Amino acid sequence: MINEANLLSRREAMKRAVLGAGVLAVGALGANASAIAAGMSGNPANLLPPGAGTLQELSNRLAKAPRRRDFKTVPMILTSPEQWDSEALNEVLHYAGGPKQVWDNTSLTSPWLNLMRNAMNCQIWSFKHTDFLCTSATHGSAHLALYDNYIWNKYLATFTKGKWKANVWLQQPPASATNPADFEDAEGVFSPHDNSIIVLQRRGTVFLACHNEIWELTMGLHAKGINPSHLSHEGMAAEFTNHLVPGVVLTPGIVGTLPELELAGYQYAK
Repeated sequence: MINEANLLSRREAMKRAVLGAGVLAVGALGANASAIAAGMSGNPANLLPPGAGTLQELSNRLAKAPRRRDFKTVPMILTSPEQWDSEALNEVLHYAGGPKQVWDNTSLTSPWLNLMRNAMNCQIWSFKHTDFLCTSATHGSAHLALYDNYIWNKYLATFTKGKWKANVWLQQPPASATNPADFEDAEGVFSPHDNSIIVLQRRGTVFLACHNEIWELTMGLHAKGINPSHLSHEGMAAEFTNHLVPGVVLTPGIVGTLPELELAGYQYAK
């Protein structure tokens, strides 16, 4: 059995080595890539690479940032920071690491998770930017992936006419249980076989939710008569807000938040 204290000290030593490496020769960069992946095996719930100290600090702060999920009603236009995840969003806006990329994700059936995974792999192992932050500005039909299975069971299975009966984008494929030390495993945790919201969150990706999308989706559900609890529009929008996937950061509206992210240094991608 591996001694936990020894494992932690090994990971910290590796972290210091990566941070202090500076500008390296090409051959040394290849060795560092292997070291990054090797250090990931210490905590299967955390897939952040050693050396990503700033990204780890952000993840820690986001985990502590409050998310209000006890709304009874919400209005069409949010006017107070208390109505969205303002503290968590501010952490994202003021992230000190980088590079920082925001993906404008609008289509549920597009390769959006795959593209973010590819961006992270390239930034971490090709360019050695271990503190790279990948964010998803999620709206349109892609936003359906940000609701838990309570909402899927109650509304969205009917809304999608049974095409999906649950949130399959939350499922962690078998690849998520493979050894993260082998970052070149073609069927491993960093491969196209492991595109999952949960896995990307474990890697540090931040998924941003859109209040405007919640409002318009629930307006559409009302129009279709998909309202088993006979809620008001404001009440249904509150219920959807309360059942966002854990870790998601609610914004007052994605298209209005994108300029804030770009002003904060995020590179736009679609």
